[in-house]
Formats: sequence, structure tokens, C-alpha cells
Amino acid sequence: MYKIIVRPLLFCFDPERIHHFTFSLIRFLNKIPLVPSLFKSLYLVKDKSLERQLFGLTFKNPVGLAAGFDKDAKLFNELGNLGFGFIEIGTLTPKPQPGNPKKRLFRLKEDNAIINRMGFNNGGVEEAVTRLKKNKGVLIGGNIGKNKVTPNENATDDYVYCFNALYDYVDYFVVNVSSPNTPNLRALQDKEPLTKLLQELKLQNAKKSNPKPILLKIAPDLTDEQLLDIIDIVKVTKIDGVIATNTTISREGLQSDNKTEVGGLSGKPLTQRSTDVIRFLSEKSQKAFPIIGVGGIHTAQDALDKLEAGADLVQLYTGFIYEGPKLIKDINKALLNK
Repeated sequence: MYKIIVRPLLFCFDPERIHHFTFSLIRFLNKIPLVPSLFKSLYLVKDKSLERQLFGLTFKNPVGLAAGFDKDAKLFNELGNLGFGFIEIGTLTPKPQPGNPKKRLFRLKEDNAIINRMGFNNGGVEEAVTRLKKNKGVLIGGNIGKNKVTPNENATDDYVYCFNALYDYVDYFVVNVSSPNTPNLRALQDKEPLTKLLQELKLQNAKKSNPKPILLKIAPDLTDEQLLDIIDIVKVTKIDGVIATNTTISREGLQSDNKTEVGGLSGKPLTQRSTDVIRFLSEKSQKAFPIIGVGGIHTAQDALDKLEAGADLVQLYTGFIYEGPKLIKDINKALLNK
């Protein structure tokens, strides 16, 4: 029904406008008595064997929603009714910022992909905290970044601010230095600045009575040498894991007319590259740390491939938009049938 009726209708409209409309619709529907239970009955797969123990947390199933969809923590409770095992909110910054000028979100229908250059548009971390206080039991990851106007030499201050603001309201943290849509942000992936940033966050974490897992989200465009650096950084800083991968700046093999738009590419064209990065990190590190696999998951087999390559959990974003919530159920069913 989603791919035959709902998606063609949604795809008739501007992607960013329809995103906000869909949020409003899902929120409205979930206020109707019995509708949340209906969503759960349609999409939630409950089975003890789907549970995953990772970072000291219990994930009800290994299929999560990637950051970028619910940036401002506006819909995590309702999205949890669609069968996700966990929801990652953000990327959040200390101060509110509008992001890049519109139009900044593009569908590449022929490629089952999306290009975005949103630029960390969000209402600021404090506003998100207000909503997170109303969490009804959803396992939440907090994806944190820096404000556009903050120079890289002061970036650590922004990450620390977000870390401390979110600490009581999320279950794990994700350090985002890999978005291509904030000027110079990816320079923070270089070994020296990244090590310093993660060490400071680990120091802040150690001051807490109950330290939270800290993960690093990396770009798919890193070379093998840079990926080896990532493995070394994880070892040195003792962070808890890696999310592989963010969007790509590559445009190789695209068919859509709007393929030259500037921004990060997500979706089906990223499927193989993200799986390759997962396998490289897993094999070269000898499975030294957990990996959350994300990028181009449009079928249950795509998810299985990432798990077999070394991922411990997976996340959806563009595949969720193109395939609908049934994809979550399909992946969990496939895992049960293995």
C-alpha cells in the first residue's frame, strides 16, 4: 500500500514540505485512540531473539532510525510505534540555526536516493531537551555537532555543551564530524583534532556517575589509510563504537537529472560502499569495537549484508522514505528466519 498509493502521492510534493506535513500527520494519527496500537500490530516484531546487548544497553531489535529524520526530537515516541528498536535524534547544535538556504533537499527517483544540504538546521539542543523529557520508553541516541559560525578551533566547546545538555535524556551519543554540509566540518575527521575532541568528551563522560556510550559517525569517502586512522583513534580514545556511514559526496553511477546538486548523497547508491567500510573496519580491527551500519538499506537483504559484514546494529533513513515502515518489519522477520 505504501509504495503503490502513499509514496507516489507524497513524491508529488516538495521533499522538505512533505517531510513536515508527514510529521504533522503521524503526530495527529497517534493521538487517535487505538491508532498507536494499530501501528504496533502492523509493524512491530516482538521476539526475545531480536534483542541486542550493546554498550551496556538493551536494544529491542537491531533496526534503528538514523539521525537527520527527527532532527529536533519532535516525533521519537510516535516513530517508535513503527517498529524501530531505537531512534537517533539530531544532529543538534548548542544554538538554534536555520541551516542552508532552500531548496536544499532533492529526490533522485531514478537512483532511489536523496541529496541533502540541510546544514544542521535545528532549534538548538535546549529545545530538544524539553521534548525528550516526555520520552515514553524509546531508546534514544543523541547526535551532536557544532554551529556553523563556530570555528573549528572552538568546535570542542560546542560538542561538550551538547553532551552535557543531553546527558540525562539520551542513552548514547554520536559525534558527527562527517556531514558534508557544514563548511570545514569534515576537517575535524583528521587524526589530531578528532583525537582531541573525543578525548575531551571521554573526560566529560568520566565525570558522570553513569557514563554513556560515545560513538563516532564517519564518512564513506575516507580512504583506507584514513579508516586505519579511525581504528587507531577508537583504540586510543577508548570510545564505544563507530557508525558507518554518513552521506557521500560521490556522484558515481547516478542516472537522475538532478544528480549534480551539491550536498550529501544517501540511499541505494551508497549500499555497497557503506558495507565495504563496515567490513574493512571490522576485519582490520579484528572486531575490536561495535559498528552501527547505515547507508543504502532498501531491502532486508541489504541489512543482512551489513550485519554479516560486521555491523552489530543497522539504521534506516532514505530506505525508510522509499520503502516505508514495512522495511523495518521485513528486516526483523528476515533475522528471525535465519
